[in-house]
Amino acid sequence: MSLPRTLPLALLAALAAPAAHAEFEIGDFGGTSVSFEGLLQADYDHYDSDVADLDGDPGDGRDSDQEMRRAELVLKGKGPGGFDWVVGYDAKADKWLDVNGRLRFGADRAQFLQVGQYKQPNSLEELSSTKNNDFIAKAMTTNTFGVSRRLGAAYGIAGGDWTATASWFGRELTSGLAEGNGYGVRGTWAPLNDDGRIVHLGLSYVDFDTPDDSARLRTRPNADLAGVRLIDTGTLLDADRQSTLGVEAMWVNGPVKLQGEYMRAGIDRIGTAAQASGDFSGNGWYVSGLWNVAGETWGYKGGVPTTPKADGGNRGLWQVGLRYDRVDLDDGRLSAPAPGEVPVAEGVLGGEMDAWTVGVNWYWRDHVKLALNYVDVSSTRYSSAAGAFVDDDPSIVEARVQLHW
Repeated sequence: MSLPRTLPLALLAALAAPAAHAEFEIGDFGGTSVSFEGLLQADYDHYDSDVADLDGDPGDGRDSDQEMRRAELVLKGKGPGGFDWVVGYDAKADKWLDVNGRLRFGADRAQFLQVGQYKQPNSLEELSSTKNNDFIAKAMTTNTFGVSRRLGAAYGIAGGDWTATASWFGRELTSGLAEGNGYGVRGTWAPLNDDGRIVHLGLSYVDFDTPDDSARLRTRPNADLAGVRLIDTGTLLDADRQSTLGVEAMWVNGPVKLQGEYMRAGIDRIGTAAQASGDFSGNGWYVSGLWNVAGETWGYKGGVPTTPKADGGNRGLWQVGLRYDRVDLDDGRLSAPAPGEVPVAEGVLGGEMDAWTVGVNWYWRDHVKLALNYVDVSSTRYSSAAGAFVDDDPSIVEARVQLHW
């Protein structure tokens, strides 16, 4: 395997950052403290394909088994009066990340107004820090149904053990990416929130316009680099709006964290498509467990968990995790054919897929993370060419080198 040529430069940059801080402090300018953060991830996937060739050409100019996954560069400012700002850019994907300003106000600055591009208020996993993902690939459920960064405006308020956020949003800042005006709301409650003992419950809902009156949901097999998606609704025409209801829960007891989410997406259709096939509904869910081997525990802030820091020695932070993940994009049936005739699909038969993922993470010192995952996938999808459901059950070994500061 030949890692991307930018990786040595990334390594030098990360190791040059001060070991005492997660970010590089640039200085204070007019009362605003400015810092610089970076995240670089190089991934390698080894596929044991079944039917579809996961290592095939994805058609977008990238490699299907190895590449620099992210090269995120972020400037942050924290100024007086409860105001902070962030400007982030991913040089690998050539797109803007968080680009926004936020004003905290009220008693204990428990309320905020935020304007710009930011992660929308849905999905516990999506809102958690990317550099501290429990597994190399986010759950299929999150990748299929979650809404990430969009331009908009948000209002949020928090109590000691609860949060509430409402957002109006439009398209992504980078041209050519996600579009559709909409809104989102999320509320969380932690009935237990002590050191090393947390119970978190959350509920979210997003609703947005579908661009060009079309929508499509499709899913890779828990491998971000895979060249194909194993389940796919195809392009749904005459789509009016798309919505997703999300339910989330988390339990932390010392070094153990259990986490799960359920999402149900609906696509409202109009015109002839609505008469022929009706509205579309799909769903997904995952349950995961993570264990900090040396006994470290998690923190909790703003309705999301925070990962403990690695110690300053060579032991670092070791984690072992297990996840089960399932997505269902079937919302139709096969007609009962007459003898000798091929059955006809009625509605949408996008397929079903589930996956087991086992993983190990090692945070070494302050700036390096190594991760290794094994993913076992089972999927089935109706093939009109075969006139039958086709099973595709691959497995993948995934590795990641991450540098962060």
